[in-house]
Amino acid sequence: MLSIGAASAAPFAKMTERSKQKAAAEAERAGVQQKLSALKKDISKTESAKDDAADTLAESEQAISDANRSLRDLQQEQADTNVKLQQLSAEHDKLAATVAQQKQQLAKLLREQYVAGNEDRIKLLLSGDNPNRINRDLQMLAYVSQAQARLLEALRANLKAVEVNQADAQNAKDELEEIAQEQLQQKNKLEQEKARRAALLSTLSKKLVAQRKEAGNLERDEQRMTGLVDKLNKLIAEQAAAAAAEKKRQEQLAAAKAAAKAKAEADARALAKARAAEAERQRLAKANNNSKSGTIKPAPNPADAIDADEPKVAAARPGAGGANGATGAGRTAGTDAPQEDTPPPAKAADIALAPAAPAGAFASLKGQLRAPVAGKVAARFGSKRGDGPSWKGVFIRTAEGADVHAVAGGRVVFADWLRGFGNLIIVDHGGQYMSIYGNNQSLLKRAGDIVKAGDAIASAGNSGGNEESGLYFELRHQGAPFDPAGWVKF
Repeated sequence: MLSIGAASAAPFAKMTERSKQKAAAEAERAGVQQKLSALKKDISKTESAKDDAADTLAESEQAISDANRSLRDLQQEQADTNVKLQQLSAEHDKLAATVAQQKQQLAKLLREQYVAGNEDRIKLLLSGDNPNRINRDLQMLAYVSQAQARLLEALRANLKAVEVNQADAQNAKDELEEIAQEQLQQKNKLEQEKARRAALLSTLSKKLVAQRKEAGNLERDEQRMTGLVDKLNKLIAEQAAAAAAEKKRQEQLAAAKAAAKAKAEADARALAKARAAEAERQRLAKANNNSKSGTIKPAPNPADAIDADEPKVAAARPGAGGANGATGAGRTAGTDAPQEDTPPPAKAADIALAPAAPAGAFASLKGQLRAPVAGKVAARFGSKRGDGPSWKGVFIRTAEGADVHAVAGGRVVFADWLRGFGNLIIVDHGGQYMSIYGNNQSLLKRAGDIVKAGDAIASAGNSGGNEESGLYFELRHQGAPFDPAGWVKF
């Protein structure tokens, strides 16, 4: 375990493997985030943000969510990297013990050879000693030489493994230092954003309460959610089609490669057969000529016969010129044909939201789903919200920061701040079923992430101008909300 002290402010000159992987992941997420940002903007384009007090909190609440998610991710990375470092340390100890043992064995061999007089083969052969003794000593020298060679080879391999192990261990230490620096930055950012949000809340509290109770605002919140879900369903369907096309393309490419490989193997067998037949024909012809002349000559090397008449054999190769040229052209066309019909490769952003669960999987779980968060149900589906529309989901009162869990496996298709719902996360479960989790303090997953039932995907809060801490939870099918009570064990 590496102890992390105060993190240095100076950035690392060396880019660790973690940094490279992180940069690649961020680049991959950028595409899908751009699509979702455009979708969110399209939903809100007819609305004015000037008079909505909750919008003033948006930037700060998003920053708090990002900082908390980063801290959670960094803690997991730190734990994983520490385990990796421990494994590398144990591996280093084993390698060091093996190297020490091999060095001792090699030293013993050299010492025994020195004590024996270090006689070489030339000296033994010229000594005029008993031939049996000379033969025995030569065999012994050969065994010693082979043992030395094997030991040296194994020693070099293990010394190389030690170098690789040390490089991996140093990279892991660099990554831990990197993580420590990022943790310090995220903690500072989190404290600043919490203070900023607290200051905003103190000035906006009365306005927030009043606006949350306005029937018109509640209706617009509901319309906004319905619009978002409808557009997400459309985007998911498009990406499912893109994923299916990509799967078909990969299958066609694999089939084309398999056909090309089988054709190449068949061509190789045909060529080998043609060469063997040509060699046999030349051998028989020369043998016949020799018997007629009465001169018996040694049989020629078949390989020489092939080399001497190579142009004739080349003409018989599939795909070469002459009569077989047409066959080669046909083969090429046949191999390329499937590739011409395949669609272009889909980008990561084009399939990032494709369903991760098969249709029907979620419906089979009716009545078995566990509550997304521990707490008390304060508002139920269908109950009135003052003078406004009825609740389209349930509100579960719980402590700020409590883990919010996915009720079933699926893929995160939205993870962003939305007016009326604060930090919002939506999971698609396939078959046009979705679960919706709003008013979170932090979103722990990103759009495109695959989640399992029970995974922590957010932490509860009161973002979006909510009066009390808790979780707003909805279930929807084909865009329409339905009562979760018959599905979830609250």
